[in-house]
Amino acid sequence: MLRKPRRMMSQINVVPYIDVMLVLLVIFMVTAPLINPGQVDLPSVGQNLAEPQQPIQVMLRPDGSLSVLDPLKGQGETPVARGQLVLLLKTRQQSQPDQPVVIAADRNVRYEEVLRLMDLLKQADVKRIGLLARPRSS
Repeated sequence: MLRKPRRMMSQINVVPYIDVMLVLLVIFMVTAPLINPGQVDLPSVGQNLAEPQQPIQVMLRPDGSLSVLDPLKGQGETPVARGQLVLLLKTRQQSQPDQPVVIAADRNVRYEEVLRLMDLLKQADVKRIGLLARPRSS
């Protein structure tokens, strides 16, 4: 009797792979609740021991005159010229380089004058410059 040559099989039997996958799934489902999740130790914020510095207020009036209100000296407003303002702020910045300076301009002052004053403060190497504004009253 002549036998026919066997044809090659070109299919993959995936049943054993499915069995292995189901066993692994059962193992993971059983062991997952037993594993403790990792604890993350977050850094805590310490108390800020340094009190925030009170800013020096440079007041700009509608007529262009300047006055300085220094909270550390506590002597009220001191009228200054633009050249004196630069010298005053440079001496203050030498002792306290992070001392903020706030411009308190009258609402009738031209915006261009405020920008000139800000430019003057930048030329005096003032690092922290701000604008003072009052909240609207309802």
